[in-house]
Amino acid sequence: MKKFILTIAGGGSTYTPGIIKSLLLNKEQFKLEELRMYDLDAERQNKVAVVVREVIKEMDPELKLTLTTDPQEAFTNADFIFAQMRVGKYAMREHDEKIPLKYDVVGQETCGPGGMAYGFRTIFPMVQLIDYVEKYAKKSYWIVNYSNPASIVAEAVRRLRPNARVMNICDMPVGAMRNISAILGCKREELTVEYFGLNHFGWFTKAYVNGVDRMPEILEHTKKHGLLLPDMSKVDVQHSDPSWLKTWGNIKYLVEMFPEYLPNPYMQYYLISDHIVENANKERTRANEVMEGREKKLFSAVDRYNDTGEMDTSAFYVGVHGQFIVDVAMSLAFDLRKRFLVIVENKGAIANLPDDAMVEVPAYITSNGPEVVRVGEIPLFYKGLMEQQLASEKLLVDAAIEGSYTKALMALTMNKTVKSAFQAKKILDDFIEANKGYWPELK
Repeated sequence: MKKFILTIAGGGSTYTPGIIKSLLLNKEQFKLEELRMYDLDAERQNKVAVVVREVIKEMDPELKLTLTTDPQEAFTNADFIFAQMRVGKYAMREHDEKIPLKYDVVGQETCGPGGMAYGFRTIFPMVQLIDYVEKYAKKSYWIVNYSNPASIVAEAVRRLRPNARVMNICDMPVGAMRNISAILGCKREELTVEYFGLNHFGWFTKAYVNGVDRMPEILEHTKKHGLLLPDMSKVDVQHSDPSWLKTWGNIKYLVEMFPEYLPNPYMQYYLISDHIVENANKERTRANEVMEGREKKLFSAVDRYNDTGEMDTSAFYVGVHGQFIVDVAMSLAFDLRKRFLVIVENKGAIANLPDDAMVEVPAYITSNGPEVVRVGEIPLFYKGLMEQQLASEKLLVDAAIEGSYTKALMALTMNKTVKSAFQAKKILDDFIEANKGYWPELK
């Protein structure tokens, strides 16, 4: 059996133990010769590794684990790289979310100005990562990229490293599919969807179970309850805390107004941004919720283990995040041609959008990459929204490449969550101050 060398770039993420457990649950089919964790923050990575070692000891004790901050050690002869970098960590995420809210604009990690700030920080570190992989890894490498915001990162990579072997993915549609499956009473693997959009900006159009489109049932349920069931903790722990319950619930407003398709949950930030801001706590955002929840729980478990030798295995879990990235990697490794929603260069997949748009659509994942399912033309309302968002994202990448303040201001002004150029300028100027040392200089 072939064995693989796999590197997790961003090894200090609290998601890492869940991803590794998902990998080891598939060890009979996807056997690892060596697992490497790579992160610039050695202290944080070493803490996460305490949990990882326990997972490996329980599930695959012969597996070699390497922790490193050295790119040559991390990527030499690697087959797969799972990229999940968070430049600036949660301290910068807090700025991303709270600065826009100060001006009554959506404050969110990947959407609106906050997502654009995050994207600006991530573009060049992602390019650097690709260069390291190109230099050291096997020529047949695949980078499976979770680094957010995925549309902006994918657009930058398309322009700056067009030949890189990068598969850009996002677990948000898979999370929605998990909810859809639970509502329909079927397994997620039994559900096949039709979907078009950009990352965090799209719509489900069909939901097939055993060849029958059950989208009408889902839309009817969503009008009443959103994408919620009475006890969401039984569906997925990761997406069942208060802010996520609100997000799943808000979809009902969108479906009531626009009943044709089921929107990605993050469309709430663009279509009902006034409602989102009015109901936001400007002093305690999602960043605080994560730092006080998932982050604190995992690192407290590490401290307890160091003190007592007892590991609290409830401190992490395998959710759709870990399962999805492993499923995609296995389809790439073994030419399984499994169907997933992925982010690809359009090239006619959505007939009435530009070929160079980075879109999120269904594709069959082969050892040579994605074979895209063509969507055809999309209706004017959705096309118009997507073109505006595309322009905003492309202008932001222009701003990063050119070091242009004007292009960055255009990008924020173009974004649908921002109401005026005055607002955009105040937010941009605050972001420049907050992101010193992270952003390229703008002139």
